[in-house]
Amino acid sequence: MSLTPKSKRRLQRILPFGIIWCLIGFFVLFIQEAATSHQNLNPNVVITLTPKVLAFAIISVTLIGLLVGAVEILWLGKLFNNKSFYKKIFYKLSTYSFFLIITIIIVYPIAASIELGVPPSNEKVLNKLSNFLISIDFLSTMISIAVSLFVSLFYSEISYNVGDAVLMNFFTGKYHKPIQEKRIFLFCDMKSSTTIAEHLGHIEYFKMLKAYYADFTNAIINHSGAVYQYVGDEIIISWKYEEGIKNNNWINCFLTMKQDLHKKADWYKDNFGLEPTFKSGFHLGEVTTGEIGTLKKEIIFTGDVLNTTARIQGLCNSHNVDILISEELIKELKPKHGFKVKSMGITELKGKEEKMELFTIARSN
Repeated sequence: MSLTPKSKRRLQRILPFGIIWCLIGFFVLFIQEAATSHQNLNPNVVITLTPKVLAFAIISVTLIGLLVGAVEILWLGKLFNNKSFYKKIFYKLSTYSFFLIITIIIVYPIAASIELGVPPSNEKVLNKLSNFLISIDFLSTMISIAVSLFVSLFYSEISYNVGDAVLMNFFTGKYHKPIQEKRIFLFCDMKSSTTIAEHLGHIEYFKMLKAYYADFTNAIINHSGAVYQYVGDEIIISWKYEEGIKNNNWINCFLTMKQDLHKKADWYKDNFGLEPTFKSGFHLGEVTTGEIGTLKKEIIFTGDVLNTTARIQGLCNSHNVDILISEELIKELKPKHGFKVKSMGITELKGKEEKMELFTIARSN
């Protein structure tokens, strides 16, 4: 059973929490053992690090990290979504700290029982737990947990702001040297945006634009798309070739975006007095992908395909359609049943010598 794109994305965002907690936990244990020359100087409080205890500790820390990640991605992150960066970190640290104290009270007796070879409810284990809770070692443990929390939450916030794929590519250095790859691009532009901005005013227009982009989120995630850029009222979405053509993700993304936006038509009319709509252009081709910038690094695409896609989208109004697709991409539509494909004729694109046949598409009833 294969995971949905949305589930894959959630899993990709949760896994770094487990990795971060595992690495920091291992580092803290290593430092403690090095500082004490592998001798337990306070056996009434500190658990001796036997191979079994070490294995249990690493597994427990990793699982706790994954649990924190799941809570963060699936619930708590959304709860504080509208707070400032520092307020988010403060509120989350406070919330998780309470949860982790409870976790320590549960995990510590199990580790002590492994060390002592007795059940967790044994009096020796309970005495050791009570000694631990009033010791400096408990404070040290809480500090190391706070560091793990801060690092993992900081990573989560940075990845949320720059994008998971972009951050991972920076870490792995995938695009440190430019590479060529085949990609599908969607240029999606709001209709009559200038008139709407003049009518609403800058603040209300920005609020509408924020909601408008947010309503595209599920469609993009569920169809394996990635936001390349927001340019004013225009959003550029990209797919690696294989991901884009799989299950016709590229066209299904557009149709779902259109459907999701239409579902909220009444909400937009109630809040802004209008229903936003958009026009789109699709094309595919080779791009060069790589890191660029000194003061601010970005991963960018360069290639004729981007200019061509922009030109295609710009012709939507003259053809009186919401979507135009290049001939190269329409050939990748498989299977074609379930869609109505209509040729708009061979068109000359601005600044291009070669003419191109364009198509529009709709879902069959």
